[in-house]
Amino acid sequence: MIRKASLMQVYPECYEEYKRRHDELWSEMAEELKNHGAHNYSIFLDEETGNLFAYVEIEDEARWEHMSETEICRKWWVYMEPLMETHPDHSPVSKSLKDVFYLK
Repeated sequence: MIRKASLMQVYPECYEEYKRRHDELWSEMAEELKNHGAHNYSIFLDEETGNLFAYVEIEDEARWEHMSETEICRKWWVYMEPLMETHPDHSPVSKSLKDVFYLK
């Protein structure tokens, strides 16, 4: 498995709504994530800053990269756009983090 981590930003007034929408993740979105090799996907919130820390394990980089091209992913981005910092295409502003330690 390939471990990936990133940072995103949610607006302070949207913490509860962000969590609610993920608690009610569309089954089509969950299925597509799994179809693109995602496992152990977690998102954590720092309530002081609005920073979101996302962690996911993937099977293959190329396969994972195609997730952003799916219709359901783009629909999810539009749905989440009012709650967080996004690019003009509605994708979340995301900063990849470098892996520096792993304890097996």
